[in-house]
Amino acid sequence: MKTRKLGEITVSEVGMGCMAFSHGYGKMPSEQYSIEAIQNAYAYGCTFFDTAEIYSPNLSGIGHNERIVGKALHDVRGNVVIGTKLFLSSAEVRREGSVYGAVRRHLEGSLDRLQTDYTDIYYLHRTSGGVRIEEVAETMGRLVEEELIRGWGLSQVDVIDRAQQVTPLSAIQNIYSMVERDMEQAVIPYCMEHNIGVVPFSPIASGLLSGKITTDTKFERNDDVRNWVPQLSRQNIAANQPIVDLLGRYAKQKDATSAQISLAWMLHKYPNVVPIPGSKNKDRIVENLNAAQVELTTEEFESLEESLNQCRVYGHRGFTR
Repeated sequence: MKTRKLGEITVSEVGMGCMAFSHGYGKMPSEQYSIEAIQNAYAYGCTFFDTAEIYSPNLSGIGHNERIVGKALHDVRGNVVIGTKLFLSSAEVRREGSVYGAVRRHLEGSLDRLQTDYTDIYYLHRTSGGVRIEEVAETMGRLVEEELIRGWGLSQVDVIDRAQQVTPLSAIQNIYSMVERDMEQAVIPYCMEHNIGVVPFSPIASGLLSGKITTDTKFERNDDVRNWVPQLSRQNIAANQPIVDLLGRYAKQKDATSAQISLAWMLHKYPNVVPIPGSKNKDRIVENLNAAQVELTTEEFESLEESLNQCRVYGHRGFTR
């Protein structure tokens, strides 16, 4: 698989979001299946894997997903890039006595669960914890110097410049897809100007852009985020059908899937974008990775972009929620 840069860190053109093995998409597969799925993705050329300390069943614990990722990638650790995230509150900063102390405690826990002595990208997971971003950036710079992290990032944020001025960022991870394009206004241009990678999560809009979800689709009752994703209400699934149909036409022309076209679109559009589609299904994971093999010509991209711009999106979410 071709590679791209997140700051100075080289990754596969398409990465893998590992959250679904622990949270967000209903019943979890077995740990063994999850490990095999991650290892299979690596065998297909994926070198970039995303997790977070909070990814656990119903978000009720810490570290379930990190442990799976750690077990799956332990034997190939030197060949892969792992990103994980922490959430930081002002209360724990007060308890620890400093931002550095609080972040270091989170990081040590993640490293233990990931079975590694460093992580490649360490993200602050949202900025609503009441901690000044400049202090977090200073701490991340210190952790880079200590070789505990190779780079750092921000997730679900638009407060970038204040952090960038203190310690240069490697990546911004926000929601981004054909139906969630807010980042195109200011975030992606800023990142391109400052050599910051953009890591879109939910790049297939929780399955909407795959064309496999219909108004009759029923999501699982327990721990399934699709029950509240705005585009996936029955009304909005129907209203967004023109976008799904548009993708279907291009998929047929390119002998690809709709999901692959949606990923190929963003890969063509921006050289600093590395999507991390997530799935708990081995075949779907491989399908998503193979989007890197789908080439849109300039004419095809421009035609697709023009048609897409004429479609109204129903159920906007935004990247800071």
